[in-house]
Amino acid sequence: MSKYIIKFLSFLADSLSLLEIMNKYIIKFLYFLNFLLGRGYGSNNSIRQEIKLVSKFTIPQEVKLCIDIGGNRGKYSEDLEKVFPNSKIIIFEPQHKCFELLQEKFRDRDNVQLISKALSNFDGKSIIYSDKQGSGLASLTKRNLEHVNINFETTENVEVTNFFKFWKENLNSIDIDVVKIDVEGHEMDVLLGMGEAIEKIKIIQFEFGGCNIDTRTYFIDFFEFFKKHKFNLFRISPIGLIGINAYSEFDEFFSTTNFIAVSTEMN
Repeated sequence: MSKYIIKFLSFLADSLSLLEIMNKYIIKFLYFLNFLLGRGYGSNNSIRQEIKLVSKFTIPQEVKLCIDIGGNRGKYSEDLEKVFPNSKIIIFEPQHKCFELLQEKFRDRDNVQLISKALSNFDGKSIIYSDKQGSGLASLTKRNLEHVNINFETTENVEVTNFFKFWKENLNSIDIDVVKIDVEGHEMDVLLGMGEAIEKIKIIQFEFGGCNIDTRTYFIDFFEFFKKHKFNLFRISPIGLIGINAYSEFDEFFSTTNFIAVSTEMN
């Protein structure tokens, strides 16, 4: 009897190993399928590709004003200049080290304005957290990335404002062609801080992914926001833009994914 029990347990163990192997490869296959649909593709596509897809909804020579929220080291704005040569570019970047790099990079550019502030849905002061000075991961939330051995112990006091206030006081409520938002999980706060300015924006390119786990924001928040304000929503994928006409729980995909929202009222 014990011989049969041992054989059965051995078979079960082998089966469990097989299931583990199958699970491993099925997960990889599903991730690949999601990748083709743009979910998790954001870390692989180039900034130039993002801007070229944005430009499909514009006449590049006629674009007059672009806003780069979360400028970091200025790569996105550099490519904005190339694709939209007649545009003024306003860059918001709160990190001191990054701001100094931006000042050096754009020192001879009359068409670029630098603002040393973070954008959110309030006006005041806050703390920005990161793994190092000038990091591309810096966020107004202290992220938990211990599972990838990244420690968020570097802090910096920063000035914060909302875009509506800046738009009213400094831009005289004018129309805006392109807005890019990459603020590591606080994209929804930036959008909520736009107030009436949202009605004057033609195109918004934003990121969604792992940062939103830390800020407890979900894709349904973005879908409902843009639906309310009459924007069409697209996901950037390796095969181009994929329109998102209805909300799906499958879009709650917490790996870096880039989206473009296009106003139906302004275009």
